[in-house]
Amino acid sequence: MKDFIDSRAYSRQELLDIVSLSLAIKRAIKQGYYPPLMKDMTLGMIFQQSSTRTRVSFETAMSQMGGHAQYLGPGMIQLGGHETIEDTGRVLSRLVDVVMARVITHDTVIRLARSCSVPVINGMSDFNHPTQELGDICTMVEHLPRGKKLQDCKVVFVGDATQVCASLGFICTKLGMHFVQYGPATHQLNKGHRQIMQENCEVSGGSFEISDKRDCVRDADFIYTDVWYGLYENEMPKEERVKVFADYQVNRDLMQLGNLGCKFMHCLPATRGEDVTDEVADSEASLCWDQAENRLTAMRGLLVYLTHNRRRPTELQLAAAKESLDAAMCRIFCEK
Repeated sequence: MKDFIDSRAYSRQELLDIVSLSLAIKRAIKQGYYPPLMKDMTLGMIFQQSSTRTRVSFETAMSQMGGHAQYLGPGMIQLGGHETIEDTGRVLSRLVDVVMARVITHDTVIRLARSCSVPVINGMSDFNHPTQELGDICTMVEHLPRGKKLQDCKVVFVGDATQVCASLGFICTKLGMHFVQYGPATHQLNKGHRQIMQENCEVSGGSFEISDKRDCVRDADFIYTDVWYGLYENEMPKEERVKVFADYQVNRDLMQLGNLGCKFMHCLPATRGEDVTDEVADSEASLCWDQAENRLTAMRGLLVYLTHNRRRPTELQLAAAKESLDAAMCRIFCEK
């Protein structure tokens, strides 16, 4: 059993296997076959923050594959109240088969995973967003430029060094791709992020660049952005952030710096007219709706990948269990 807290804990091949499995399940469902691969399993979903795509993706994934998801929102459980994170993990491990947590601080999901005996999935923290990474790679695989492999692609993230930006850099460099962050010098990936990407590149053969020079966008195969504000509790005022990022809007002129057929990506929600123009978001080059769908795609594959080795009873064991239960019920009810 493995948790999915950080994609760095997985090899390049393991990540590609999860993506391949995710896309295989997607194809099966598109053809009308809903594989019961999570049958009789329950996912506990802890949310310390609100969410649209993460919550709906996980709930739908469990339902489509025969399982069930429980929403554990702010104030609904004792996490962070009278009960420690460790005790919460021990309790949930007795009640559900998988735990997903969207948390405020990364340390929370790490401590939760250490205390759980069932797989724990990081639904986003202040450090990274690994489930978004998987959905993004699924989308890129489905829309590879003609004649190119994944490792041939250049991915440019435009704007702030958010956890989405960091995660995208982590997985792109892990898979041997060329990753660029184009953003203001005051909002670029830090030394720790760069060290992680450098270590990835030394193994994978990928590369990365961080710059505030517009020319770094040239020859991009995928141009990606995120919102400029509304991500943090203690961020600078909206008006100041708009000024800082005004030159980093993804618009037609910026898209034209990319390769012929360059695609636009956004993790959503988007603030139209600020981080991206309507013209780009609604264009044929836009993949943001495919990305949203592929959050579901990736969640299905990840859930199956983490639980496929779970020991299942044999037909003989099932028959014996049924016989024992029938006998107990008969003693209680048949004699009355």
